[in-house]
Amino acid sequence: MTRILHKKRLAKDVFLMKLEAPLIAEERLAGQFIILQTDDDYGERIPLTIADADKDEGSITIIFQVVGKSTQDLSQFNEGDVIPTVVGPLGKPTHIDNFGTVVCVGGGIGVAPLHPIAQALKEAGNEVIIIIGARNKDLLILEEKMKNIADEFIVCTDDGSYGRKALVTEPLKEICERNPKPDMAIAIGPPVMMKFCSETTRPYDVHTLVSLNTIMVDGTGMCGGCRVNVGNEVKFVCVDGPEFDGHLVDFDNMISRLNSYRDIERHAHRCNLEIQFDEKKSEIEK
Repeated sequence: MTRILHKKRLAKDVFLMKLEAPLIAEERLAGQFIILQTDDDYGERIPLTIADADKDEGSITIIFQVVGKSTQDLSQFNEGDVIPTVVGPLGKPTHIDNFGTVVCVGGGIGVAPLHPIAQALKEAGNEVIIIIGARNKDLLILEEKMKNIADEFIVCTDDGSYGRKALVTEPLKEICERNPKPDMAIAIGPPVMMKFCSETTRPYDVHTLVSLNTIMVDGTGMCGGCRVNVGNEVKFVCVDGPEFDGHLVDFDNMISRLNSYRDIERHAHRCNLEIQFDEKKSEIEK
């Protein structure tokens, strides 16, 4: 049982929750995630990256976007409520070292898992360049937190409503063309965004890590749902990752597999909303 200490809406359908989890807070490292269930009997296992942790308070922070039934259910929890099952930390932590200059690129909700990684890289003595992007200004998250970490900070929006009107790959390409070029890049966000970030850095031979947490299901290596092709090997994101060399990931195969679940997810989400609407309607009528 894990109590919710704090809840905040960051953007449309994007929520931050601080959870009372002292053991996880003590052990977690940048890049790791938890698995939670909103219902012990029927709840789906949801993998969520630990966006932050406070050892003194004994808390961890998660940030999630409502995209399906389970995240919709989670969004209905409030401060003081208890989440039945929270397990972690899971996954291999990010390898942190003083690499030199590192470009951290976050797209949409991907800025949340990028935050602890950028923070750890800065603490290790790296020069950290951060690029964050979203479709529009209202969907940007953690701007101030990321800005406070960065030696250089760039904001992009697809529609130009805030910051620079560009995809994140545009400033990433410009940075790769500098002399000297960056020593490393990390990209976290939608699969298509990570694919094109990897293709952007490839001609410049800038080592690029991507976090493939979007494809995880079970989180412990038992279901095989998160398998991806990396180079000539099949990997399981939850136990072998979630981070991999972006130049070796078969993104086309991964995106194709992700899309095969879309209709099922939309149907479950729609049915869940209809049930919640009927329940609220019955309460009002009473």
